[in-house]
Amino acid sequence: MTKRQFLGGIGALTAGILGTGAARQASGDSDDHSGEFPFQLTDEEWRKRLTPDQYRVLRGHGTERAGTSPLNAEKRDGAFTCAGCGESLFEAATKYESGTGWPSFWAPIEGGVGLSEDRTLWMVRTEVHCANCGGHLGHVFPDGPEPTGLRYCMNGVAMQFEPR
Repeated sequence: MTKRQFLGGIGALTAGILGTGAARQASGDSDDHSGEFPFQLTDEEWRKRLTPDQYRVLRGHGTERAGTSPLNAEKRDGAFTCAGCGESLFEAATKYESGTGWPSFWAPIEGGVGLSEDRTLWMVRTEVHCANCGGHLGHVFPDGPEPTGLRYCMNGVAMQFEPR
């Protein structure tokens, strides 16, 4: 087990035990991005549109268990899009195997994602969200491959794959 896999597992375990929403509330961060994004739905509409797991991650800032996403094995040409609104997020050519158990990318599609500070779980991280609907996708870390040196570590349940 690598250090990255260990730390990713500890983070996912802690999120699962504490509940990310509870940790976010305790830290004073808001889950409500309403009014900030072009694509908006009511909470009821989101619940109808998304599966329970998608809702927990995209709208509740949750984390899926490492190694559970079928998108980890996706290697075809195409694009990864937001499961909430269909926004194009990542080109398949930027996907790589990070060893974390989550789909990872070294760069997003220009304008597809936004970043915000995440102070949950007693640490400061950079959250990645859909620029169109504000859905939580994952986090970005400065330990990725060249040419960017970044690792966009995404929840597979928050995305869909569109082959070319």
